[in-house]
Amino acid sequence: MSEAQPKLRLDKWLWQARFFKTRSLAAKQVGAGHVRVNGNRALKPAFAVGPGDVLTFAQGHDVRVVRVVALGERRGPAPEAQTLFDDLTEKREKKPDNPKYEGKGRPSKRERRALDLSRRSDL
Repeated sequence: MSEAQPKLRLDKWLWQARFFKTRSLAAKQVGAGHVRVNGNRALKPAFAVGPGDVLTFAQGHDVRVVRVVALGERRGPAPEAQTLFDDLTEKREKKPDNPKYEGKGRPSKRERRALDLSRRSDL
């Protein structure tokens, strides 16, 4: 007989891997049906996941796709949490939120006086 693979609650794994700040936030996402495990919607936070499972969920404005590599013992520091999964998300080029101002920035006192003089002479 084959040995059963260890499993962990989905909400607990998402919290340990630092995808959500609190375990209750992870449970709400799973309970609302926003998390898929191997392509199937997980509706209960107690859904068991193990190494090799592929999770798909929304995080902010992005959709994350990750493969579970290991189960955590605790919610440790970020470098430790990054060893729990492989990120399969396609990297998209991030658009800048606001276009950059291409001028020289704020005018100096001398430049400001010259601007004021040029505006007065236009009147």
